Amino acid sequence: MATAGVMGKRRLERENQAYGATGGVSQHNRCFGFRPAFKDGETGAIYPSLNASGSPCPFHCLDGLPAEVVTERGTGGQVVCVKPTLEAGFEREGEFFTRAQAAELVARGENETR
Repeated sequence: MATAGVMGKRRLERENQAYGATGGVSQHNRCFGFRPAFKDGETGAIYPSLNASGSPCPFHCLDGLPAEVVTERGTGGQVVCVKPTLEAGFEREGEFFTRAQAAELVARGENETR
């Protein structure tokens, strides 16, 4: 079972609540060119958020992540937990932004990459 520090559905829900009124969630930063993604702090790999079918997802979805980062699946095959080194954030023009970084850029009204 997922714990508080491990990336899973509950952690994504808590992060969405914490950043709910900011540019740290997809609905508030999409117009700035941000796309939900995950970054592996161990390897530096960035994974776009995908549905289980492999199509782009407009919010953070664990089901489209590759097998090498999945640590637990439910009985129906859905991803329950992933490597603890994964962080939810956003990709824009090949660069990864944490939720806090995206929120800050949106608050400043910055629509340009660094």
